[in-house]
Amino acid sequence: MLHLLLDERPWFRPKSRGYGTGLPIAWQGWAMMALHIALITGVSLLLHDRPLPMTFAVIAAGLAPLPIYRARTEGGWKWR
Repeated sequence: MLHLLLDERPWFRPKSRGYGTGLPIAWQGWAMMALHIALITGVSLLLHDRPLPMTFAVIAAGLAPLPIYRARTEGGWKWR
């Protein structure tokens, strides 16, 4: 199972316009995106009664996996 995660093939296509990651092209990309959404949702549900900490936690949860998205995008991130 570990060899599937350490595989060097890209998980995402680059955006056709702009900068960043497009849609997933591998199951690992879909799983990563689902976990990212679950992380943001979980943080917001856990801290829903504390708006300021929730804001910072959601921003952190949203930004934390960006290096993985960038590393696993076919051709990297560049302006298109």
